[in-house]
Amino acid sequence: MRKLFLLTLLLSIPIVLMMLQPSKSPEERIATARTHAEGEWSTHFGKAVFLRIIKEEKILELWLQEQDSRCWKCHKSYRIAAMSGTLGPKTAEGDKQAPEGFYRVYPHNMNPQSKFHLAFNIGYPNAYDRRLGRTGSFIMVHGGWRSVGCFAMTDPCIEEIYTLVNEAFKAGIPNIPVQIYPFRMNPERMQEEAESEHIKFWQHLLPGWQHTESRHEPYPDADTP
Repeated sequence: MRKLFLLTLLLSIPIVLMMLQPSKSPEERIATARTHAEGEWSTHFGKAVFLRIIKEEKILELWLQEQDSRCWKCHKSYRIAAMSGTLGPKTAEGDKQAPEGFYRVYPHNMNPQSKFHLAFNIGYPNAYDRRLGRTGSFIMVHGGWRSVGCFAMTDPCIEEIYTLVNEAFKAGIPNIPVQIYPFRMNPERMQEEAESEHIKFWQHLLPGWQHTESRHEPYPDADTP
């Protein structure tokens, strides 16, 4: 019994120490993330960013635009650590569904004091969602390993993504496209889903997928504010 008590006490010490440590300020979190990202990404700081999410594969692609060029390149694919719901759009607050569609992140959407380390709001609902009466709020790309309706990327990955988005804003980029698809929307996969209840909505997304696949750039959609 005494050994069990001592073992429990020893295991609890790291947790207690973490609770006693003062939490970092938003500025410290941003600076730490930037330092961690510098080695791999410093030459890309300030470039325009485009994020494309493929829900079925739990993949977030990070695209960057070369400065003084219209050329975009997918530089890295991140595994999404956690994402709730199924294929199909988010329609209502509390449905625990991750959205699909065309969104944009603006500087005011950045949250460096998130309880999930670092986060940014993707801007759900967009104008198209609102026309359909869809509801919901605070859909984030964030750190950590757990998520309900958002996209959890783990802390190390969100530090890279957040830093590149933040550096783009600092360089004067006005917004960051985030385009979310249910799956790779090739003709064969669309045919497989022909009887889905979501097929009409997915046909609305299809031009965006085809645009990026053929032109290697974000879809300049008209449905975001």
